[in-house]
Amino acid sequence: MERRETRSDEELLTASARRADLFVAFYDRVLPGLLAYFARRTFDAQVAADLTAETLADAYAARRRFRDRGPGSASAWLYTIATRKLGRYLRRRRVDDAARRRLSMERIELAPDDVQRIEALIDFEHIGREVREAFDALRTDQREALRLRVIEGLPYHDVARELGCSEETARARVSRGLRRLAAQLDG
Repeated sequence: MERRETRSDEELLTASARRADLFVAFYDRVLPGLLAYFARRTFDAQVAADLTAETLADAYAARRRFRDRGPGSASAWLYTIATRKLGRYLRRRRVDDAARRRLSMERIELAPDDVQRIEALIDFEHIGREVREAFDALRTDQREALRLRVIEGLPYHDVARELGCSEETARARVSRGLRRLAAQLDG
């Protein structure tokens, strides 16, 4: 029978600096939550898996720099790495794979069953309902500007023509609508 690891995340991470095999227990413990974190933010199972792998590879490489500051510090440390990886992905629209390559890790190719399990973490129905409600709560001019620009993908000059306003006003409506939408979804 396999012994269940009882040490805290902080203890595992600290001890893994001397015994790399203990990182496996930390990895197994944090993997589901980290994968869900990325899946809910990217809505793409393969990207979520890639970002998870890259984050854990970076965490492994940096594990000696972790400082235990009490309960929750391992999670905070890990999710700081994850947030940076996510930000880099959102800016570049590609997953940086430098940490995995340094550790000679292959890219994970997901099987259809894996994709379904990851997508189950996202809960599209709940998210869709929240987005619909937040979108419906926007002012009519902002909602229409977002529909034309974001959903239909029209360039700003066409959005302005459709709305009967200047391009600058169209840009402002889209920008304000996106900010308000984001604030409603975060709140």
